[in-house]
Amino acid sequence: METAYPPLNELFVFLNTTITQISIFYSHIPGSGILLKYIKNSHQNDPFRTILELLLVFFAIIYLFTKKYRTDNLIELTPQEVEELVDEWQPEPLVPQLSDEENEFDKIPVINGPQGPRVKLVNGKPLLNISSFDFLGLLSHDSIKEKAIKTLREYGVGSCGPPGFYGTVDVHTEIERKISDFLGTEDTIIYSQGFSTINSAIPSFCKRGDIIVADEGCNFSIQKGLQISRSIIKWYKHNNMEDLERVLRKIKDEDIETGRRLTRRFIVSEGLFENYGDITPLPNLIELKKKFKYRLILDESLSFGTLGKRGAGLTDYFDIDPNQVDMIVGSMCYSIASSGGFCSGSFEITEHQRISGPAYCYSASLPAMLTVAATESLKLLKQNPGSADSPVIHLRIDEGIVRVGDIEDKEKCLQDIVDEAMNNGVLLTRAKYNRTQELFSIEPSIRICISASFNKKEIEKTASVIKSAATKVLKNRVH
Repeated sequence: METAYPPLNELFVFLNTTITQISIFYSHIPGSGILLKYIKNSHQNDPFRTILELLLVFFAIIYLFTKKYRTDNLIELTPQEVEELVDEWQPEPLVPQLSDEENEFDKIPVINGPQGPRVKLVNGKPLLNISSFDFLGLLSHDSIKEKAIKTLREYGVGSCGPPGFYGTVDVHTEIERKISDFLGTEDTIIYSQGFSTINSAIPSFCKRGDIIVADEGCNFSIQKGLQISRSIIKWYKHNNMEDLERVLRKIKDEDIETGRRLTRRFIVSEGLFENYGDITPLPNLIELKKKFKYRLILDESLSFGTLGKRGAGLTDYFDIDPNQVDMIVGSMCYSIASSGGFCSGSFEITEHQRISGPAYCYSASLPAMLTVAATESLKLLKQNPGSADSPVIHLRIDEGIVRVGDIEDKEKCLQDIVDEAMNNGVLLTRAKYNRTQELFSIEPSIRICISASFNKKEIEKTASVIKSAATKVLKNRVH
């Protein structure tokens, strides 16, 4: 009886020969030994990984040999259907339709010549300008203009580079040193944009998981900085220290109840509030920040140069050691007639921002001519005393006295007052807000900015014109 072993032996010989030839061929491939060693070690260390890699290879092979999707089988449209689609098609407008606020652009007065406390419109009409943040009237100062022109000829327009690379020159370090000396702080860092200063300084230190307690009345720039930080934000009622203490105590109780880990904690406020014109009680803020172990970030954009015996801001106003405020942030766009902003504090505070402040690391440095303009303005500021009162006043409609409707109706009434005052020689402005972005609703108002350049007669005229304009516009709305 014959057996089937010979064919089986021939099969084994064939397989053995084939495998040997494949092995010889594989060994001649450059790097084959390394790949084989990797597969062996990978399988010994993690067999599941080998299975996963085989599945990926299998998927790749299927993908390569799968029939590709083609869009050749398009539906043919009849000429009539094409004509109907063409008739129905409406092109999008090249320019979007203007909003009601944008439609007001045509009504905005255009100033002919440089800005200052006294300006002229293109039609030649002279006006007292009480709508500008030029509190000290330094924008039109001759010595500042001369220094700026001289610097422009010497340094050029700008460095076109960030401060940390090749954007820093001697005039930048000079203004940083002089601001520190003026405020009484250890060190200062300057930014090239005033708006970006506070919303860069905050996220430089505040990260996800940190806790920030902020005043509801903070300006738009601070709000953006808080959002960028991605920290836990708690709000307290505007300028209400009792509510601030309540919020701080609630956070402390939550820490005890939940066992929440200790993170960085900050209190953020303005010195002189842009949206309200009132002054924050700094002694109470410092007392609470020490009591609950928080750091204090104070935006002195409007109070720097205006408040205090020397005009050095809130610490000067309340006669408080500036080193008790962890970060004093301010803008150089207002009182000192320049551009950019600064953050002043300890040496560690400023050095950290030089490597982590977004607006410092990724923006071109402040042009030398504007830096020198700020230095000269600071020199003039030292020669003149500050003020005991806020230079910003907001006029709002009292609904208990005047009949008004919604926000749009209030803004219309205020704009009518602004227009009437301009007809009588006083340039006013409504306080404008981006209401789709503001975190809290703000009552419409007319913002008045008092300049040190005005004399008593001009102030009296301004008050009389505003009163007459308001009486004329609102006389038919009084209850």
